Amino acid sequence: MPFTFFMPANIIFGSGALDELGRLPLPGRKALIVISAGASMRKLGFLKRVEDLLHKNSAESVVYDKIQPNPTRSSIMEAAALARTKGCDFVVGLGGGSSIDAAKAIAVMAKNPGDYWDYISGGSGGGKPATGGALAIVAITTTAGTGTEADPWTVVTKEETNEKIGFGNKDTFPVLSIVDPDLMLSVPKALTAYQGFDAFFHAAEGYIANCSNPISDMFALKSIELLARWLPVAVNDGGNKEARANVALANTLSGFVESTSCCTSEHSLEHAMSAFHPKLEHGAGLIMLSRAYFGFFLEKIDGGLYEAMARAMGENVEALPPAQRAAAFLTALEKMIAACGVDTLKMSDYGITRAELPALAKNAFETMGGLFGFDRYKLSFDEVVAIYEKAFG
Repeated sequence: MPFTFFMPANIIFGSGALDELGRLPLPGRKALIVISAGASMRKLGFLKRVEDLLHKNSAESVVYDKIQPNPTRSSIMEAAALARTKGCDFVVGLGGGSSIDAAKAIAVMAKNPGDYWDYISGGSGGGKPATGGALAIVAITTTAGTGTEADPWTVVTKEETNEKIGFGNKDTFPVLSIVDPDLMLSVPKALTAYQGFDAFFHAAEGYIANCSNPISDMFALKSIELLARWLPVAVNDGGNKEARANVALANTLSGFVESTSCCTSEHSLEHAMSAFHPKLEHGAGLIMLSRAYFGFFLEKIDGGLYEAMARAMGENVEALPPAQRAAAFLTALEKMIAACGVDTLKMSDYGITRAELPALAKNAFETMGGLFGFDRYKLSFDEVVAIYEKAFG
């Protein structure tokens, strides 16, 4: 059972943790603060708080505020140029997974020549090593979805070619991550569900991946347990601090899973969907796929993996005949999706058509094909289309 556990991020977790930004040692003296193009970081006062805390801690700051829900290559290059021009020596990702993912990519391009896509492996990427390293990254998450505060991964879309591809190395781990559940109290109901399920599938995929190990399994099952219990509460009662804290913890644990195991091809399938339809929230796409995807693998891999996840989700697996125990995970998943009010999501709601499903499958293999290698069963092109077809309904 070999494994490597490398987690260089200093993670500060808990209610009021954001205030630590004004006291903790910083990795530089001038920050590029990366936020989304939306108004929430300003409206909620989070940007002002971060600027003031950095100033209190003797650091200047510059703001880049053009990150989309699916970050694009062009915005990464624009922000990296701003960081260089303004002399920024570290990057702060403030917001959800998109802002923090973007901060990681910007940190890389602030210290490496050429185009971001030169360093991407997969699709039309150049696959070059980013030998220049990266600016230090501080992650301040205001949502509980991607676990990006606890892993090195970033996902960016090359909009000209509809390629949505992940990237990361040892330099893109945050050096400091602040997880303050109080910052998540205002996240709307639907986004709470989408983000929470993204974390759930990071954990579930990492658990069934062929590279899983005792460390990743420990984090994955705990994350699954917490989300099954607390995500419906957080969705339906956003002001419940206990629920928000437990969902935030589960999210960070899912980031540990991403650092020690890996996503499987479900993420490849969804990346293709949101690459062509960038208004599709990543978590929503995963929810749409999940029942068909995990249902397909039910008969293809060790049922004990599904049993363990069902048990973590509160199912009384031992009361079932052995032949039905693995399917208890699908039952628990259906219950959780319904409890969070996202059981009516449809691909067609976002403009996806049945006719384009083969093109999505092609994109999944060509851009994020590496994740198929972490499946315990090798999917064919036709099987991927069939999963899309079943998920489409």
